[in-house]
Amino acid sequence: MYFRHSTRGEAERLGIGGYARNLPDGSVEVLARGAVEAVDELLTWLHHGPGSARVDSVAELTVESEQPLRLEPPFEVR
Repeated sequence: MYFRHSTRGEAERLGIGGYARNLPDGSVEVLARGAVEAVDELLTWLHHGPGSARVDSVAELTVESEQPLRLEPPFEVR
């Protein structure tokens, strides 16, 4: 829970919409939408996370679509 809530704090600071949620395998999925620079900064942060986190790996997938994603701020913890 702490990683997801810390991610929300970073996303809110950066003006990013989206969500962070736990997956059944224990990993965390983050979907972020916002300015390229802000999303890049969040991605950099995700590589280390909050102080007490252990981040083993980060996989990045960029999705571009003609259909708008409705992920404006606020950033949700699911």
